[in-house]
Amino acid sequence: MLDTFEILTTSGVVLWSRTYAAVSPAVVNNFISDVFIEEKSAVAGTKDGASASANPPYKYDQHTLRWSFEKELGIIFVAVYRSLLHLSWIDKLVDNIRTIFVNLYGDQLKKPNVTLIQCAKFDNYFDQQLQELEKTGSKTDSKDIRAFHDETLSDEGDIPPPLPGLVRGGRVPSNINTSKQGDSDFDTSPNASRPTTPAVASHLLVAKPGPGGKMSRRARKLQNTNSAPASSGDEASVKRAKAKAAKKGRKWDADGLADEDDDVQLDFSASKATSDSEGEAGRRPAVEEVDASTWGSTTKGKFVLRDLGDEVHSILASAEAKNSASKTDAPTGLVGTGLSAIGGLFRNVVGGKVLTKEDLDKAMKGMEEHLLKKNVAREAAVRLCEGVEKELIGVKTGSFESINTRIQKAMEVSLTKMLTPTSSLDLLREIDSITSPPATSLRKARPYVMSIVGVNGVGKSTNLSKICFFLLQNKYKVLIAAGDTFRSGAVEQLAVHVRNLKELTQREGGKVELYQKGYGKDAAAVAKDAVTFAAQEGFDVVLIDTAGRRHNDQRLMSSLEKFAKFAQPDKILMVGEALVGTDSVAQAKNFNASFGAGRSLDGFIISKCDTVGDMVGTIVSIVHATNVPVLFVGVGQHYSDLRNFSVKWAVEKLLSSA
Repeated sequence: MLDTFEILTTSGVVLWSRTYAAVSPAVVNNFISDVFIEEKSAVAGTKDGASASANPPYKYDQHTLRWSFEKELGIIFVAVYRSLLHLSWIDKLVDNIRTIFVNLYGDQLKKPNVTLIQCAKFDNYFDQQLQELEKTGSKTDSKDIRAFHDETLSDEGDIPPPLPGLVRGGRVPSNINTSKQGDSDFDTSPNASRPTTPAVASHLLVAKPGPGGKMSRRARKLQNTNSAPASSGDEASVKRAKAKAAKKGRKWDADGLADEDDDVQLDFSASKATSDSEGEAGRRPAVEEVDASTWGSTTKGKFVLRDLGDEVHSILASAEAKNSASKTDAPTGLVGTGLSAIGGLFRNVVGGKVLTKEDLDKAMKGMEEHLLKKNVAREAAVRLCEGVEKELIGVKTGSFESINTRIQKAMEVSLTKMLTPTSSLDLLREIDSITSPPATSLRKARPYVMSIVGVNGVGKSTNLSKICFFLLQNKYKVLIAAGDTFRSGAVEQLAVHVRNLKELTQREGGKVELYQKGYGKDAAAVAKDAVTFAAQEGFDVVLIDTAGRRHNDQRLMSSLEKFAKFAQPDKILMVGEALVGTDSVAQAKNFNASFGAGRSLDGFIISKCDTVGDMVGTIVSIVHATNVPVLFVGVGQHYSDLRNFSVKWAVEKLLSSA
């Protein structure tokens, strides 16, 4: 529905554009000429950075242009679409794209003599916003149209009925139009319409059903019941025959088993399986198809997990907070964030003064308390405050608002340094380097081995299945090894996941199998055999599930060293809970040191992030304790509820109001 979207300067230089339908260049050229050069009265006086909804639309050659202007940078944001269409979300799109673009590339544009900016990745940001707003807007538009349709029916309820001769057998011929335009698209039955809306069907003159008339199923059933002759004339005997038989007591022998002579079926699984298989053809699959666009995207032939939506939302939320802060008269600024309380601690600082350690002591204590409320461990909070203090000492203060801005930047720098990994986290590239090594490396191809560890109940098997589904999107052959040979139901749980993933494999590609040897076996031996089996059968990736164990149980933790020697995993990931609190530090340290000399954790998966809101301090705590990066975050219990970890998302959560 959108024809084109352009981001250009007032001099006519196009910085970025996206075209869906060919639009004459004269449309945008005349818009710039009329609004920004000649300043015609119809649209003049709106170049103060107002939102797209506040600016009057510009119409030219059957097209409508909604636009917004960033006065400080001299950039125009224009959306072009057909005037016949009504796009309720177009103003929101223009405003959001303006906010995101300025946030991402504003610093580049402020540099002197800049004629070119690198904004190739902006396509992903635009696509995310367009899909989100189109989906929201389509629902709103459909509700408005339906409400208008119902209102039209209410206002025009006196529809003249057709002539009696045109009604035959209770039906009106198809060539006679007895309803208004649009009835075929919307449900106008009496049950679905409003109470004040008369039903169109009540205006029809219906003749008595004859031989050619159609009767409803209920009417035919009632007619057959009333016309059926009684077999014996005794209605009481019929009722007794239909009455439910009394429940017969079951007989049990001395061993607690049912008596064979009782002839009572206690195992209903066989009959249920038969009925399920019989009706499988006409029933939809047990696992519904997952829309890949809702949790990732394909880039250069690889399926990449989504973390962009959270980043875009954080950018928009931050801009909204700044706008609301600028509209208030309070001197603290940044209303609606946790920094407002911290900024209030600087009220005793005189503007224009160079900050010293004594000036910052009170503010650092307030910042530490703020972080502790976010579930950040105390030692990690102290380290963060020290980093912020280093950034602020020696800074010359301006107004109170500038102090808040400096605090935010200092916190972002300190958090980014702590959370940003020092090595590459491109999992797909690592897998390809092992499974398909270059000829110059002189290495033999083998399966990529990944193991999942963690304490009890954190979601190891669930997150292992999410990673498997992510790998299936990239057409890898995955072998899941049931290394939890202790917990009852662990193997069956993985079997259910594999069955579901196989069903999705038929649509998504790839291959997945389960390798298991039951219970009571040595987990390290099972893992080693699984890797050998995967190499023989041509699997690309081996995902090894392990038993949950308490981090303070030395006997259970000691077996991880043997596991690491036998399985030789390329990557060991620990699953940690976002809601565990400060105990995550002890968990991360103990697991990181339990794999023997020269071997440690390679990354974290933080599960249940959807249950803690903005209290994501666990992420900071475990990274501070181990210097091991976070790879993924879990945001639900579906296979697609896995996201790449975004440092900016974590910073926004930690700086939000407590």
